Amino acid sequence: MATSTGLMRPTWRTPVVVLIAASAVVLLVMGIRSSFGLYLKPMSLDLGWGREVFALAMAIQNLLWGAAQPFASAIAERYGTGRVVAGGGLLYILGLVIMSYSTDPLTFHMGAGVLIGMGQAGGGLAVLLAAVGRALPPEKRSWGLGIVSAAGAAGQFTVVPVGQAFLQNYGWATSYLLLAVLAAAMVVSAIALKGRAEDTVSADEDTGPTGLGAALKEASGHRGYWLLVIGFFVCGFQVAFVGVHLPAYLTDRGLPAETGAWALALVGLFNIVGSYYAGVLGAKRSKKSLLSMLYLLRAVTIAIFITMPISTASVAIFSAVLGILWLSTVPLTSGLVAQIFGPRYMGTLFAITFFSHQIGSFLGVWLGGHMFDATGSYDLVWWWSIALGVAAALIHWPIDERTIPRLATSG
Repeated sequence: MATSTGLMRPTWRTPVVVLIAASAVVLLVMGIRSSFGLYLKPMSLDLGWGREVFALAMAIQNLLWGAAQPFASAIAERYGTGRVVAGGGLLYILGLVIMSYSTDPLTFHMGAGVLIGMGQAGGGLAVLLAAVGRALPPEKRSWGLGIVSAAGAAGQFTVVPVGQAFLQNYGWATSYLLLAVLAAAMVVSAIALKGRAEDTVSADEDTGPTGLGAALKEASGHRGYWLLVIGFFVCGFQVAFVGVHLPAYLTDRGLPAETGAWALALVGLFNIVGSYYAGVLGAKRSKKSLLSMLYLLRAVTIAIFITMPISTASVAIFSAVLGILWLSTVPLTSGLVAQIFGPRYMGTLFAITFFSHQIGSFLGVWLGGHMFDATGSYDLVWWWSIALGVAAALIHWPIDERTIPRLATSG
């Protein structure tokens, strides 16, 4: 494909190859991190920690992932996606190794929080969605973003049961080392993702601001962009809280330990369907309206789950419905950023939105552990999740999703 500089992409790095490689990395990044919730209760009991210690490490991980994501995206746009993904993979592996040898909170926070958080930024959604968004033509972009988001869901469905099997058969320490071996595939996949933004955006689409600073100024003056930033906070709060604390919540309610593993796997399975069709519908329908509907349905689903008697059947229904709504927000939110501002700086602009998501993730994970240790219950955090879901549904409604008119630029 010809680029804005007149160069040609290496023939084997076709859009399909980029899509497959990006999906593989997202599958591993999201799948491995989704399995961490399985370790909360056994690791805390084994080391004599309160749940807040483990939860704080996950919260730091989410916060640093979000804080580093804009920088990782900007570096990828300037120097190439492959380099950033490979570096992220190496940090991810190192973090898992340190988690395996952790016996005190500080060491665990360094591995699980700092290193895994930075590693996820390098191989995170903002970097990879941007690479796919630039590689695909506009008419296929929303579909491709849905595919990558669905790959993250597939990771939760496939890797979480593997993590549970490792945990049951080898214990948490060896299990982390085995997950590090899986993470090595991220570095291999990075080879197919080499390329800078200016080498992957076609000339007819490179009509945006002439620099990153101009792009940031343009977005900061757009009311709808700030509404997206605020709304995505809610997504992070909800999914991080559920992803880390659901297994422990279910055992607290008297269900077997393996229930948490298959519940998260079921979320991942139905997430594949939800993420894919969110991308498909996003190409045909109003993305902001779909986002409002998704957040409202999340609030209703959580409310029904926590107010009804809990059983294996209710957990299965909750996991399936929540799975459809889980990462469906990602192709719609990232697609809306590309639709409004164009693909050139999509990675950095979405990464800033994603930082808000991760602030929500930090609070959702940490408050879950803090409130449980303080009150012996997750009830208050569940109700906060419901209220935030309703608020997010209202916040997305006034977004102006039209592509902004470009001012004439010199140079």
